[in-house]
Amino acid sequence: MSDMDQDSSAHSAESAPATAAAASTTAVHPTKGSKRSLVGRVVSAKSKQTVTVLVERQVRHPLYGKYLTRSNKYHAHDESDALNEGDTVEIIEVRPISRTKTWRVVRLVASAQTA
Repeated sequence: MSDMDQDSSAHSAESAPATAAAASTTAVHPTKGSKRSLVGRVVSAKSKQTVTVLVERQVRHPLYGKYLTRSNKYHAHDESDALNEGDTVEIIEVRPISRTKTWRVVRLVASAQTA
């Protein structure tokens, strides 16, 4: 009877990795369809249908714990061509539109305050 227990446990151990491997190959990657979204401030709207968006984020220093401000600039496609400098916008990642443009403006979060 102990031989039979060993055979059944060996059989279940062999089938488990096979099913896990099969499940991993058929599963769809969860982030494949999702697009990255960022919120930033328009710093340049001089080009036609293109705005430069400054995205700032706070990063904690690994040793000292101080929060540092890091920023990146992204060129985004603005179909309406109605945005001005200082506007806060949301952008999403899209297929490449030009050499530097891989983002598109989704919505205007807040208009710039004019004095």
